[in-house]
Amino acid sequence: MSTGAEAIEQGILRDLTGYDQIEILGAREHNLKNIHLSFPRNKLVVITGISGSGKSSLAFDTIYAEGQRRYMESFSAYARSFIGNLERPDVDKINGLSPVISIEQKTTSRNPRSTVGTVTEIYDFLRLLYARAGEAVSYLTGNLMIRQSEDQIVEHILSAFENKKLIILAPVVKGRKGHYRELFQQIRKSGYSKVRIDGKIEDIVPKMQVDRYKTHDIEVVIDRILADPEDRYRLSQSIGTALKEGKGILMLQDQDGGLHHFSKYLMDPETGLSYDEPAPNTFSFNSPYGACPVCNGLGQTEEITVDSIIPDRSKSISRGGILPLGEYRDIWIFKKVQAILKRYKLDISTPIEEIPEEVINILMHGASAPVAVSSKKYPGTDWNTKFEGIINFLEKQKESGSEKIKKWVDEFMITRTCPECNGARLKKESLHFLIDGKNIGELAELDINTLASWFKGIEERLTEKQNIIAGEVLKEIRKRIGFLLDVGLNYLHLNRPLRTLSGGEAQRIRLATQIGTQLVGVLYILDEPSIGLHQRDNVRLIKALKDLRDLGNSVIVVEHDRDMMLESDYIIDIGPGAGRHGGHVVAQGTPEEFMAAGGTTVDYLTGEKNIAIPDERRKGNGKKLEILGATGHNLKDVDLKIPLGTLTLITGVSGSGKSTLIHETMFPILNQHFYRSRRDPLSYTEVKGLKNLDKVIEVDQTPIGRTPRSSPATYTGVFTDIRALFAQLPESKIRGYKPGRFSFNVKGGRCETCEGAGLRLIEMDFLPDVYVPCETCKGKRYNRETLEVRFKGKSISDVLEMTVEEAEEFFENQPKILRRIKTLNQVGLGYISLGQHATTLSGGEAQRVKLSTELSKKDTGKTMYILDEPTTGLHFQDIQHLMDVLQKLVNKGNTVLVIEHNMDVIKVADHIVDLGPEGGSEGGRIVASGTPEEVAKSGKGYTGKFLKQELKKG
Repeated sequence: MSTGAEAIEQGILRDLTGYDQIEILGAREHNLKNIHLSFPRNKLVVITGISGSGKSSLAFDTIYAEGQRRYMESFSAYARSFIGNLERPDVDKINGLSPVISIEQKTTSRNPRSTVGTVTEIYDFLRLLYARAGEAVSYLTGNLMIRQSEDQIVEHILSAFENKKLIILAPVVKGRKGHYRELFQQIRKSGYSKVRIDGKIEDIVPKMQVDRYKTHDIEVVIDRILADPEDRYRLSQSIGTALKEGKGILMLQDQDGGLHHFSKYLMDPETGLSYDEPAPNTFSFNSPYGACPVCNGLGQTEEITVDSIIPDRSKSISRGGILPLGEYRDIWIFKKVQAILKRYKLDISTPIEEIPEEVINILMHGASAPVAVSSKKYPGTDWNTKFEGIINFLEKQKESGSEKIKKWVDEFMITRTCPECNGARLKKESLHFLIDGKNIGELAELDINTLASWFKGIEERLTEKQNIIAGEVLKEIRKRIGFLLDVGLNYLHLNRPLRTLSGGEAQRIRLATQIGTQLVGVLYILDEPSIGLHQRDNVRLIKALKDLRDLGNSVIVVEHDRDMMLESDYIIDIGPGAGRHGGHVVAQGTPEEFMAAGGTTVDYLTGEKNIAIPDERRKGNGKKLEILGATGHNLKDVDLKIPLGTLTLITGVSGSGKSTLIHETMFPILNQHFYRSRRDPLSYTEVKGLKNLDKVIEVDQTPIGRTPRSSPATYTGVFTDIRALFAQLPESKIRGYKPGRFSFNVKGGRCETCEGAGLRLIEMDFLPDVYVPCETCKGKRYNRETLEVRFKGKSISDVLEMTVEEAEEFFENQPKILRRIKTLNQVGLGYISLGQHATTLSGGEAQRVKLSTELSKKDTGKTMYILDEPTTGLHFQDIQHLMDVLQKLVNKGNTVLVIEHNMDVIKVADHIVDLGPEGGSEGGRIVASGTPEEVAKSGKGYTGKFLKQELKKG
């Protein structure tokens, strides 16, 4: 009986390609050493190995690049002529390759309009749901808006106003200024003799007009009629005419002077307020039909405030109290300010706090009366000049100034929640369509868990008509919410901008979207999807990947996570070292075969090697930093206490409030204190212990640059020293070359075809843009003359091509250069090249480049370093190197604060603060704090449970 099942299984594996394996022959891309490799199709395959061993070179630069190139080759010659040719990866042959979809960390959108809701399409379905099944409510009275047909209006009038005298009116102007001469002429020509102007009925006379500077309401008198059922025909004719003239709206004045409103569209019967017919774009913050008119659908406004211009009121204007003006100089603007102050018997040396608010208001917003400034050229003469105000001047510069000026004005801008929509992004009308008492903006602010609960059994709370309309849409919404829950993103909300997500979160959202497409026969390649995921949620992620596999797809995951490796169908270990010491297949096979093969990775998996737990936990220097009463987002009145001089870890399940507490509350507080930052922290009541620190450094995972011009060498500053060294060479001095000659950002020494980038951007209208090597310099960035200058036989381009490890040997006798390069090696980046394009670095690598830059600076012993998941992209062995570096920083007296999920890091901490117990609205509390042993012993929270098992292993 089993033979049939085996045949089906075999058929699925072979599918249409005729292959049951993916074979790679002779892969030599980057540091790969001509490897031959085959692994099963339609399985979950993990590629692991230490950082820089060649995992990404194999997965992305070989398998994905070849898949993409083959897809391009399927285009017509005409289409390819617009794209250019994609370079073939350095590999002899790949067999059994399916269409490839890559889900990387680096492809997050920076657009503030891109949100979790828009990218997963849940928000699009919500828009459709509200447009078709939403109930409109008046924002003036809270009444349900109604729409009536002509017949319904006639029936209503006959029953409610039987045998009463009525005046039927068609509104043509509502609350607008103007003289309306032409309108009255037109009404007269149409055969009407009376109009109602601002509540008073008047005859239309030739050349009739109203006061153009006042606001008016004008209605045409269509008919005066008695509501008699026998005169039904005349009534219906008049109603039809009134609706036509009033564009679907009519008004009725009864014999007592009372007004009644009727409409074919949505209307409040009490006030006559009407809404346009709802369509999906009525609920889109990216459409002018739905976006809030004040913030244009961003939910935030940028404004210049008095406090951002005058941060310190104890200073006088002459001492730089007004930031944009700076300290006193003999220039025109100061003369104007002096003239204004003189009028109020004040001068520029008066402290600002002693200047009346009325005068400050004139300085900020301008004066209507001209300002008399004494003439220097003609003594005794005054120049009468207009003063527009400092805030108005800055706003004008923001609109029309140069890029440099705009950047300068940005320093005084403060981002605030939009006062009109309160951050909901939509206009007032759109927020007054309700389903089960909630508008679309409220749903977009619910976390996915709460949203899923709200949609559970929603049919019972809807009317029969709403259920008929909403059936299919609800099915689609629930399906997509389910995918997000499957990948552990239950704590996000739909309005969360995509640019605020970590690399792992963005990747898991795209993974959820891909599961939703239900494609079959595809090869998916993922880059560390477990980043930012607590151990508890790993099971869900692994299940989601297995579901993708079970649909009939091949899934390749570049990963270091222990659980992911053991749950996979096949493991490939690339190594044994990084950079030139890697590029070989160390071991491969099913998890059982892999464990039997041995190697560095296996040693860590079996516990043969491990990251040692310190014998003693540091107590710190006895001082603390305390943030009390933090209530931002989901935080529940949290009191955070960090012992200084320790390695402190902030842990907790995804969405428990770690980033809110550290990045959005604590870091802005410290940043404002030390560097006068303009970013406001989320709400808190008090901060203590700031005097115990002298600076704060945040080392996050944002890219070190968004173009190929940025590289580790330029970011760390070592390239400046290298260029200075090349400029000192005899050959450079003979030719008259200065350090600028060796810069690829300025004209002179660079290749002008690619302007020193080494790559050219090919814009693809229907695919992501691709970079191809420059055909003139072949990626070397410089012109021939510059490359003729050599140090120890190497040109400036050769130096940029060197790995950090090679550069350390090469510059061993150049102490200034060596110090910076050494720190790059210490943080485990020995394998990257000095000139590697910033766009090709992962989030974890970018973070370690930043960390090395900070390490190469002189520290004071009173610095706080904040790191967010520094183990991203690190193998067990690399985590050991990183922890050695962080421990060195703490040993010098500094405080290192790390947000982390990795148990290997958590177990070596001096102090842990665990947030939870769950994510989203169920989180936001400190569940446990203390040493790892105390947190494990407490038995509270998920971190404690996993930590207990980890500490047992030793």
